[in-house]
Amino acid sequence: MSNKPSLELLFSQLGLANSPAAIELFIRTHQLPANQNLHDAPFWNKSQREFLIRYLVEDADEWVIWIDELNQQLHLNANKLQMA
Repeated sequence: MSNKPSLELLFSQLGLANSPAAIELFIRTHQLPANQNLHDAPFWNKSQREFLIRYLVEDADEWVIWIDELNQQLHLNANKLQMA
């Protein structure tokens, strides 16, 4: 795997299993309500939360795209409910 940021590498950086199946399972089982910020989710540990906040605050181009993608994926159910 290359070191170019990707969703798989983001999961790896967060210390999570990063196979496509593992990512899909994580996203499906960790859906957040619409008003929940990604970095405030209760399932992150301290270092995971700090990683997310650091790269969001720095607006680090290489990571912010993938953190935003993760944020959108973890809010899929909330977004569907708002549209209904």
